[in-house]
Amino acid sequence: MMQKTVIEVSHLYKDYQTAAGPFPVLKDVNLRIESGDYVAIMGPSGSGKSTFMNILGCLDKPTKGQYVLDGHAVATMEENDVAGVRNKTIGFVFQGFNLLARSSLLDNVALPLVYSGIEKSERHARAKVLLEKVGLAKHIHSRPNQISGGQQQRVAIARALVNKPSLILADEPTGNLDSVTSEEIMALFGQLNQEGITIVLVTHETDIAEHAKRQVRFLDGKIVQDTRTHASQVLDSEIMP
Repeated sequence: MMQKTVIEVSHLYKDYQTAAGPFPVLKDVNLRIESGDYVAIMGPSGSGKSTFMNILGCLDKPTKGQYVLDGHAVATMEENDVAGVRNKTIGFVFQGFNLLARSSLLDNVALPLVYSGIEKSERHARAKVLLEKVGLAKHIHSRPNQISGGQQQRVAIARALVNKPSLILADEPTGNLDSVTSEEIMALFGQLNQEGITIVLVTHETDIAEHAKRQVRFLDGKIVQDTRTHASQVLDSEIMP
């Protein structure tokens, strides 16, 4: 069966304007990501990977080139239409969790549904199911400061899933976590990927990237390596008849 292309980037450039003139951050980047893939974006600081992720998340625009997200050519769309596609297609997970300190975990997870016009009872019902999914059913009425960092990241993942996205973009999702908790979070990402969600994550850590099916390395604004990992080979062998 032919896989659907979720992300297609063609001849992408990004420059930032400085007092000394344009500063190139991305240079002729080309990448295609199919539905169900699991990609780790890697590279040293200043390599362009974070800027690239911001463009994938429709949080920034390229200077030149084409970005097609789930069949939509982002550069030609109106801002409201871009926001609609982003909210429908993408779930975001960040290093810093970005939870509302004074709100319960239930309300934190349900928050994106407020902007979708979903009534409160439905918002809470969907949020509760997802908190159960990430192992936090007992804590739905707790506040973020009453749970651990790893549990807070689980809440952030549940919040990313509440709009039923086909794609998760995760920026250093284990950066604030210890090694044991990091492995637990990566196991959760692996489970979500096996359920069919496409995952793209930025990481500096090689052991975290090994959980992905594919590693894409940036250097000086360009993709210098795009390889399948051992994890991909294992998963492929598991689904072969």
